[in-house]
Amino acid sequence: MPQQVQPIFILPEGTTKTSGRTAQKLNIEAAKLVADQVRTTLGPKGMDKMIVDSLGDITITNDGVTILQEMNIEHPTAKMIVEIAKTQEAEVGDGTTTAVILAGELLKNAEGLLEQNVHPTIVAKGFILAEAKSQEVLNKIAEDCSIKDKALLKNIAITAMTGKSAESHKDYLADLIVTAVTSVAEEHNSKLSVDLTNIKLEKKVGGGIHDTELVQGIVLDKERVHPGMPTQVKNAKIAILDCAIEVKDTETDAKIQITDPRQIQAFIDQEEKMIMDKVNKILASGANVVFCQKGIDDTAQYFLAKNGVYAARRVAKSDLEKLGKATGANIVTSLKELAAKDLGNAGFVEEIKFGDEQMTAVRDCKNPKAVTVLVRGGTEHVVAEIKRTLTDGIGDVRSALMSGKVVAGAGSVEIELAKHLRKYADSLEGKEQLAVIAFANAVEVVPRTLAESAGLDPIDKLAELKSAHDKGQRWAGIDVFTGKVRDAWKANVIEPLKIKTQAIKSASEVATMILRIDDVFAGGRNSGAGMPAPRGGMGGMPGMDMM
Repeated sequence: MPQQVQPIFILPEGTTKTSGRTAQKLNIEAAKLVADQVRTTLGPKGMDKMIVDSLGDITITNDGVTILQEMNIEHPTAKMIVEIAKTQEAEVGDGTTTAVILAGELLKNAEGLLEQNVHPTIVAKGFILAEAKSQEVLNKIAEDCSIKDKALLKNIAITAMTGKSAESHKDYLADLIVTAVTSVAEEHNSKLSVDLTNIKLEKKVGGGIHDTELVQGIVLDKERVHPGMPTQVKNAKIAILDCAIEVKDTETDAKIQITDPRQIQAFIDQEEKMIMDKVNKILASGANVVFCQKGIDDTAQYFLAKNGVYAARRVAKSDLEKLGKATGANIVTSLKELAAKDLGNAGFVEEIKFGDEQMTAVRDCKNPKAVTVLVRGGTEHVVAEIKRTLTDGIGDVRSALMSGKVVAGAGSVEIELAKHLRKYADSLEGKEQLAVIAFANAVEVVPRTLAESAGLDPIDKLAELKSAHDKGQRWAGIDVFTGKVRDAWKANVIEPLKIKTQAIKSASEVATMILRIDDVFAGGRNSGAGMPAPRGGMGGMPGMDMM
């Protein structure tokens, strides 16, 4: 009688494995579902999404990365697509929807090749070749842009805001964006650098969108520490302190023994003298405004107020650094070192009031390298969306300046790219050629979606666009408002090149990674693998139903 072989289990109980085409199909389906959630938000006629979380808080936006983050997606493959949006947001600040729908379309087209028995590694290789060619083509067809092209930069900001809640005020807000970005731009080794942390976006509910203003300086969510202090100081001489204006505690536990009542008064007098010495040091420097990261003693507050000095305390270190860049002040860590040369300058410093809240505005700084955009709107939801819109616009203008390259929008650059990729595919041999053609078709998802959002026939419009590009009209794109094909560059629909290059890079890399997965192990509940056990096999993995 043959000996029965004992089955060997290498995975914990409850672990399920999905292999081959089934695993690929489910992963691709998850990616397509993520792309479908944000697809309708693309373009000037894109729609918004309302997301209500478990606490009942509402977010209304058409910003791709915000939508995907707020949806709290659980499916592991879907999370990889969300990462594309996060990368796009971090690198450029805009184009998150474009990146996500491109990844979804790449995988959708790859699925067709897999069904024709083209091996996943061949598809992945074709995508890598197409991505490299895309970068080459995009850099070749892009136009130059510099900090002197203020009109061009404004059109970039307007393009970023078109189709969002701020669209009715896009001209006004675009001017703010361009001024803010060009103010903080710095040149290093003949290259422009723009640190976005130097542009502070401060939200305040009240007024309307048109009340949003650019402050050539810093707005702090702080009020003056004493009611006797002036509410406004003109020709401000600003001291920025990273130390307390109060008596310092001893480092070790100490006991003071008093044997005579007169010693109590002497002790109090000495403490007051120590504080007065600190105040006198500030006054001797010529400062009439003080921003302190730490505490300010009540006695110090009184004497500062008596001498007409405006002071705010507990200011965040990041805000102190911005104040230094805006006013030219040095951050002083010891009052003994404070001198006139350490002071910064501003046209005036004032306390401003919004409802029951007070803030401090440092205005009219000369050549500030840190500025503030005070974002206003009728409700909290409006203000939050305007801030997201401004973030997109600022990111676009910054990207255009740093790369020095821009392209036309309205789907024109995608059609031109697809044309070059198809020509490139003809030079290839083998099945990689099919993958490059699939990549070219996927790129056209942008103009196709723009047409769909505008209620136009996508097939007719793509045919018109391809015909125009074949005739040499490089920037022919869709005018979603008239439904006609026109020159997007002449229509001032301009985008930074980095939006396109980053979106294609991220989407192709993630699509390639997903295509190469042929086994998915979903850990059992007690495996400690960190992945929830699937419901009903991989087809029921959490997040597959998305909504």
